Amino acid sequence: MKYLTVVFALLLALLSPAAWAQTDSSQAPSDDFISNWFQRSSRAESEQPHWAAPMFTVTPRLVQQFRYDMGWQSNKGFTNANYGSGKGLELVPVDRVEVSVSAPPYLDHTKPGVNDGIGDMAFLFKYRVAAGNPENGNYVVTAMLAASVPTGTYTNGAKDALITPTLAIGKGWGNFDVQGTAGVTVPTGDMSVLGSPVVLNTTAQYHVLKYFWPEVEVNSTMWVNGKNDGKKQVFLSPGLVVSKFCLWKRVGVAVGGGVQIAATQFHAYEHNWVTSVRFPF
Repeated sequence: MKYLTVVFALLLALLSPAAWAQTDSSQAPSDDFISNWFQRSSRAESEQPHWAAPMFTVTPRLVQQFRYDMGWQSNKGFTNANYGSGKGLELVPVDRVEVSVSAPPYLDHTKPGVNDGIGDMAFLFKYRVAAGNPENGNYVVTAMLAASVPTGTYTNGAKDALITPTLAIGKGWGNFDVQGTAGVTVPTGDMSVLGSPVVLNTTAQYHVLKYFWPEVEVNSTMWVNGKNDGKKQVFLSPGLVVSKFCLWKRVGVAVGGGVQIAATQFHAYEHNWVTSVRFPF
């Protein structure tokens, strides 16, 4: 709750009438913090493609928003609900850089004997190596580093911190685009149990009727070392993002939904239904 309080306090500060008055005023000093911040995020948006962030694949674009996802994983008649799903506040603090901080999600289980509780807190750092907007190539290349902290209670998280270096790329052709990531998760302990899973995600997306972004994703994980050494799971994931509607000034809202469907014999769950609400600013 402390984290959520800080997040909403920051959002209120950024979106306060006083801050907007300074941003809109041509007399605002050049060193004004809020004005510079918004100018930087607007510049980041103008220099890159204008695609929607996919439902499951992390977009290589730099985005500034607050995102909240909810997921329901079903397996053998039981459901695990995930409220938060590792999403949170995403900011562009300096040129070419995005930083994301996510509150620990809350996990709720229907299987008897499995305790509910919070999961692991997540962080994401992006550095956009190269990009071109729709008039200049419509592409983006980004280096990413994700990390999770073992804040989970009971068995709702990993026992050790996880670090995931990732390369993300995207290319667009008119209304069609492909976004993809390739990374490997390295645990800071228990390597013999957790292993080093290689994670590959690819999204094919098409923009129709101004607001709609239907997509199909392939989400794959291949384990190296650990108890699942040599195993592989693949999900086929159709989805739809509706983006974005203007709420006020810079603030917008986007919503999305999708489902991951297990396509391999080995899988952690059979289906994962996810809804997403995003407030870009």
